[in-house]
Amino acid sequence: MGSDPINVLLIVGAVVGLGVAGGYYLVQYLKGSITISLPRTSFLSGETIEGSFEMVTRQEVRGNNLSAALVATEVIRERGYNGRSTTHTRELSRTGQTLEHAKVYPAGSTARYDFRILVPGGRAEAGSDSMLGQALGMLSGAGRSISWRLEVRLDAEGVDLSSSQRVAVDQ
Repeated sequence: MGSDPINVLLIVGAVVGLGVAGGYYLVQYLKGSITISLPRTSFLSGETIEGSFEMVTRQEVRGNNLSAALVATEVIRERGYNGRSTTHTRELSRTGQTLEHAKVYPAGSTARYDFRILVPGGRAEAGSDSMLGQALGMLSGAGRSISWRLEVRLDAEGVDLSSSQRVAVDQ
């Protein structure tokens, strides 16, 4: 019994994809890391998220921009007439602050940064919780959810350093 060429190509493609992803994370790890510290992870609209993070560089990093941001992402799951479901994701809001602009971080350095980000007030998307919006969602078989995460990113030459932590926001 011979090997099916399509199965062989799929397996080779999967192995190459895993190798590329593993190589990316290895390069990022060798460059440095960011660790976020939050005293709490649940917030109300209009509150301020106060936290800090520690950035460690294992090799010299030429940074373009160091920022912290609160990101709201909506995930919409739709069920089709044939029973198949599709998922759509879109970013609703990004609120944050720039902590440092272009800078070279030497190898072996450790730095601690504090940040304060205001949680946006009101609904992340107007009308998403209205009676009409809920009824249309039920009729179309759509399910919506909004997830929030705090993201810290050093935009750098080559591979960026980044970290994120999920937070809960009650609106």
